[in-house]
Amino acid sequence: MRLSGSYEFDAPAAKVWAALTNPKSLSGCIQGCESLDSVGDNQYTAVMNVGVGPIRGKYNAKVAMANLNPNQSFRLTVQGSGTMGFVEGHADITLEERQGKTTVRVDADSQVGGAVARVGQRLMETVAKTMMDQFFNCLRRTVS
Repeated sequence: MRLSGSYEFDAPAAKVWAALTNPKSLSGCIQGCESLDSVGDNQYTAVMNVGVGPIRGKYNAKVAMANLNPNQSFRLTVQGSGTMGFVEGHADITLEERQGKTTVRVDADSQVGGAVARVGQRLMETVAKTMMDQFFNCLRRTVS
């Protein structure tokens, strides 16, 4: 599944970057995130409760940030599994600052399998886009 989005922040890129790379601000804005713990340089483990329609499950995930170009771009990779299936994917995140405002662009690609994919196939893209929008709206409030 491919997903993309663009989000405007009324803040400089350095401030947006700080929020995007801070586990505390991230975990507070990721819907269903129970924990996000550092396990090394730019590597984390996460526990999340996520659902697609009526199908809900707890997932354990490994999250990593790579190709970090401070205040400009990075790649986020996720590998997770749980009782309802698995998810694997990556997102390329870029920041562009103009006149003190920052545009964050996200281009993501993921694979989802198991019961959650079989039952929620038609809802998957809508749910993923909604979750991404909610995340960035929350992050926007923390940066303001």
